[in-house]
Amino acid sequence: MNLHKADLTAATPDRAEAADALAVLRAWALKATPTEVAELDPSIARLLPQEGLSNYPALRRAYPEDFAVDEAYRATLPDLQNGPESLIKGAHRQIQHVGISNFRLPIRYRTRAGGDLVLETSVTGTVSLEAEKKGINMSRIMRSFYKHAENRFSLETIEAALDDYKSDLDSFDARIMMRLSFPAKVQSLRSNLAGYQYYNIALELVEQAGVRKKILHLDYVYSSTCPCSLELSEHARQTRGQLATPHSQRSVARISVEVPKGPILWFEDLIDLCRAAVPTETQVMVKREDEQAFAELNAANPIFVEDAARLFAQALEAEQRVRDFRVVASHQESLHSHDAVSVLTEGATFASQSLDPKLFATLFHIG
Repeated sequence: MNLHKADLTAATPDRAEAADALAVLRAWALKATPTEVAELDPSIARLLPQEGLSNYPALRRAYPEDFAVDEAYRATLPDLQNGPESLIKGAHRQIQHVGISNFRLPIRYRTRAGGDLVLETSVTGTVSLEAEKKGINMSRIMRSFYKHAENRFSLETIEAALDDYKSDLDSFDARIMMRLSFPAKVQSLRSNLAGYQYYNIALELVEQAGVRKKILHLDYVYSSTCPCSLELSEHARQTRGQLATPHSQRSVARISVEVPKGPILWFEDLIDLCRAAVPTETQVMVKREDEQAFAELNAANPIFVEDAARLFAQALEAEQRVRDFRVVASHQESLHSHDAVSVLTEGATFASQSLDPKLFATLFHIG
């Protein structure tokens, strides 16, 4: 058989020509020795029926600590996420958010009193992905955020991070969410002791269709005494001389607010707002006089879950540093084997006909 060397500069072979070449290669490999196959290309062995890479070259197994990557080598590395549109699997649709969640790092926050706190922060960063793009390089979000992580946190800092990874990933919409546990010293009711209460807080910076919004979320944990149970307990005492206690339970409100540009709404300010609206916050340091005081405080502020939502809303409506808001409250019943819940929203930012099926389950706090 006479074969002529293929002209590699010619037009790409069609399927029939490729099939002919494959048949020739297989015919040669069937008669060649394993050494000849390996010298030409070990992968040819895969073309033969029931054959493996019997003479595959021995590969080094020690980690090459002295290997250095230069730009030329980096240029040879495959990058499937930035591949052509033909590699897309599934529907060619825009993805509203794609990115990374829960990468953690220490962030320095200012406090209302003027000091700094370094707190472990869980960061979620996402961008939009256009329908014709295969994917994004997730690590660019982290690299963009790390460039600003050493700065003291401010809205300008988080906006700069969002600008960077929007630019790096060539996306039109983006979001950053930062979750942290914020410590604040709280006084006991009567014993003059103090202890640290920890508040679950999340900050969001969202850009959609060129509009940016800053959103602050706070989980406020409080005790709720059932007004109905309180009245029934008093009825038993007054009419029958029967000792009875009203039921109360640990309760949680997730307060979400859109913060416009202007004066700072400190974390402590939102905590104080919640405490003024519903003063029965769970306690840190408690002696007997504090426990008695807490019982009196609960009796003075009995609330159904509907009352809680409206009391928080009333306080938020009066706060000039808040625009749209949402209150999600859960009273984790000690009487019933289910919880009492409510959702109240103001404005378009939080308006939604659908809820996360596990939303209320996320309001459970173990202390």
